Amino acid sequence: MVHKQTPPADWSHRRTRYDPPVLNEAIAAAQGVTEQIEGQIAIAAQLMGLPEDEVRPEVLKATTQTNARHTGSTYVRQRRTEVVVERRGTRIPRP
Repeated sequence: MVHKQTPPADWSHRRTRYDPPVLNEAIAAAQGVTEQIEGQIAIAAQLMGLPEDEVRPEVLKATTQTNARHTGSTYVRQRRTEVVVERRGTRIPRP
């Protein structure tokens, strides 16, 4: 017969900690979801629980910073890679 172990009494008092995202994290997440500025503002505001008017200047500032980084000769061309799988015959062991 297997004896079931009971969890320690301290485990029943544990609480999950909730930390809302920092504004920069919310903006980065919104930029990853959509490229539209108004959509980014709405998403970041919902993640932070703030009105859109408070988030708008920070999103616009972050957008100009990311656009400045991607302009110029730093453009990287994405290449398609093709994978070919060939089947080999069975190996015959040598004596």
